[in-house]
Amino acid sequence: MTYKLPTDSRLQQPSFLFGVATASFQIEGARDSRLACIWDTFCATPDKIRDGSNGFVACDHLRLFREDVALIASLGVDAYRLSISWPRVMHADGSLNQQGVDFYIALLDELKAHNIKAFVTLYHWDLPQHLEDKGGWLSRETAYKFAEYADKISLALGDRVYSWATLNEPFCSGYLGYEVGIHAPGLKSKAYGRQASHHLLLAHGLAMPILRKNCPQALIGIVLNFTPAYPLTDSAADKRAAELADEYFNQWYIKPLFDKAYPDSFANLGEATPTILADDFAIIAQPLDFLGINFYTRAVYQADAEADFQQVDLPDVVRTDIGWEIYPQAFTDLLVSLQQKYPLPPIYITENGCAAADILTNGEVADQMRLDYYQQHLLAVDQAIRQGVDVQGYFAWSLMDNFEWAEGYSKRFGIVYVDYTSQQRVIKQSGLAYRDFIQQRR
Repeated sequence: MTYKLPTDSRLQQPSFLFGVATASFQIEGARDSRLACIWDTFCATPDKIRDGSNGFVACDHLRLFREDVALIASLGVDAYRLSISWPRVMHADGSLNQQGVDFYIALLDELKAHNIKAFVTLYHWDLPQHLEDKGGWLSRETAYKFAEYADKISLALGDRVYSWATLNEPFCSGYLGYEVGIHAPGLKSKAYGRQASHHLLLAHGLAMPILRKNCPQALIGIVLNFTPAYPLTDSAADKRAAELADEYFNQWYIKPLFDKAYPDSFANLGEATPTILADDFAIIAQPLDFLGINFYTRAVYQADAEADFQQVDLPDVVRTDIGWEIYPQAFTDLLVSLQQKYPLPPIYITENGCAAADILTNGEVADQMRLDYYQQHLLAVDQAIRQGVDVQGYFAWSLMDNFEWAEGYSKRFGIVYVDYTSQQRVIKQSGLAYRDFIQQRR
């Protein structure tokens, strides 16, 4: 089995980049060699993680990284997207932790030896706990601490990095972490969510010119996640509900990057209105070399008498193991709509993937749902490109099964199966198909 695309698809061209992606807290382990982060604290809080687990060992990647890079190389991919653990590379006093830095130097050198481009994300949600204790993303100071971290680690890693992303999914950090509390640090306030989101975007803007100065040859950008909003019916009320939901969950994080403003519904925040200083939007709206887009599913909304919108779970639709509807058309719709709304730079699909209830049987994992998911979504990207969207690469999420945040180890997104007891890695059928597809286009 391999993935099949039209022979004239841009995804078939050797210049189109294919990769796999991970994040530090989800795979590294080695808790004893870094500072505590907000996810350590969150994991230690009762009833926050579905299976009561933590990231202390995870996939033991810090110890096994050379084997993991060999595994990545065996897939034939062009690139590997990873994140730096802020609490691993920085001491609380703001100085570099050389032991942590040396790990990433060794990892990046190993990737380079295999001719694999490194796409590095500076922040994938693991804020040092000592900064959270001082207000976390509710504090404007954290944005400046992030800029200092970006400065020091980009200088330390130098030209080993092909591409830098400042943040991964500020929506998840701001909304899930500070507004509804299902992610670390677990706070629940609309005002907190909006303020944290603003400071995250500010952190991005502050770091961008620093990264450009320190790494003039690298591609510099940001990674945003989108869950396209659809109305339940064609009624004007449902369409308006979907529009407002789209503003709140999607446009809120991209509009400031290009338009130097939040969506119109910002005017209705009332007491939840964040503090914004005079130059903030100018700082946030830095030119981007690329935009990373993460996509998994869509959401459907209806009008609600008490709120602006209400999400509806449709009956009788196909869902992944994490409960997300499989609706690939939304991927095409999303990419085309963003292209129409904003002057986009080149796009990389930095995450796309499927959670499935995988079982290792006789040394194999037959993950048909994930196979079908990738086939459908690669075709959806192809369709968007044919409609004029400049997509230059695609990263499968995830390289391997890992700590899936509030779900713990109960959900598997990897194209590689991980036995968490033995740390054995087994490439699933979806991963073998990915390998074969990449090989056949050369």
